[in-house]
Amino acid sequence: MNPFARICQTRLPFTPWMAEKTRRLPGIQPVAAGEWLLRDEVFAQQMAYRDHLLATRREAVFRAAPESLPAQQELLELVLAELDTGYDINGRCVRRPDGISVETGDDAPVVDAARLVQEDLLILEERQEYALTAAVLCFPASWTLEEKFLRGLVGIHGPVDEYDADMAKRVGRMFTAIRPEQPLWRANFLRYDDPDLHQPRREGDERTLSGNGGFVRVERQTLRKLPASDAVVFGIHTYVVALDALEVAERDGLQRTPAER
Repeated sequence: MNPFARICQTRLPFTPWMAEKTRRLPGIQPVAAGEWLLRDEVFAQQMAYRDHLLATRREAVFRAAPESLPAQQELLELVLAELDTGYDINGRCVRRPDGISVETGDDAPVVDAARLVQEDLLILEERQEYALTAAVLCFPASWTLEEKFLRGLVGIHGPVDEYDADMAKRVGRMFTAIRPEQPLWRANFLRYDDPDLHQPRREGDERTLSGNGGFVRVERQTLRKLPASDAVVFGIHTYVVALDALEVAERDGLQRTPAER
């Protein structure tokens, strides 16, 4: 039995299907100062699951191109600078709020960074278009790192019906225009029968759902430009709650939403 099969927050900090500004695509909003990285009540459980997946399924949850190393290192340095007062930093050793120590420099920098914060971390670097060159993705929502690694934005979003040529151009322009001092965020939402955070699914495989699913999963997705490498960091903070934990108006709104994103 998977000891990490059910890691659920008690509530959602926001419900993206309830507001027009977060419901519509791409639904981009500025990140408030100091809120690029967030920590919630299931930090310890999610971090333990990430550590477990990195130790037991590393090839499934971590990929990095050799040329991504400068951007990875820049990301790690930024994460270290952004950690809150719940962390204890002593040279290369960082003690997380859950009491686990991470020795930075012993692994790939993107792995070190992802072992410190609750977000999955993905790095996109500009080639002919922005492409996924390094990532720790332990909590995929119906996709796989294996299929998306080294793809550009168009290839990554190929199965998304709403991601047409016009949307691709808009997103490409946005990636170029992101300012390092102003991260951005958006949100998506999906319903699941199974609350497991690790939900890989290959393109073409059908995602089954009985009824409306007993759980709702919301991802707070952030975009941050790294000033030296000009890479973009895509962060994913995942929330899963039982459907009956929502307020009545939130459940009704979810039932009326025609599409999941």
